[in-house]
Amino acid sequence: MPDGDLLDLHGAPTTLAAARGGAPCVVVLYRGAWCPFCNIALRTYQAELVPALQDRGVRLIAVSPQKPDGSLTVQQTNELTLTVLSDPGNQLANGLGVLTRGTDAARQAQARIGLDVAAANADGTPDLPMPTTVLVDGDGTIRWIDVHPNYTTRTEPQQILNAIDSLLN
Repeated sequence: MPDGDLLDLHGAPTTLAAARGGAPCVVVLYRGAWCPFCNIALRTYQAELVPALQDRGVRLIAVSPQKPDGSLTVQQTNELTLTVLSDPGNQLANGLGVLTRGTDAARQAQARIGLDVAAANADGTPDLPMPTTVLVDGDGTIRWIDVHPNYTTRTEPQQILNAIDSLLN
């Protein structure tokens, strides 16, 4: 699994490896606090996945390119107990090959609804990860990945649990 210089909710430096702590984990790449689809998915994962993952000894980590204050907003607004991190520069998405570059057309469409992705992102770019869920084993090896080029869809909780049960047991 790619790693990089990430930030916790308060802007302190960390890495994915440090957040994993040698445990298997599910890493969810999401777009940002401004994305309603992301917020719905994260609330669902909190309610339906966190308890089941804890029973299996698996951590859940959500990562976006937004500034740490956006990550803190996501954590507080959605009452998340899972780890939420910021990835300035989309290092994980780029390493996984799931990074979408912001286009002029996309920026214009976003501006019409009052959204400035570049201002929300920690690196000031309009680039976003495709919604992606990655199952990483305790050694940091990707065991399963589900990528959604359509930003309105996400991995269902049962799909994640099925992957864990078939690949980590």
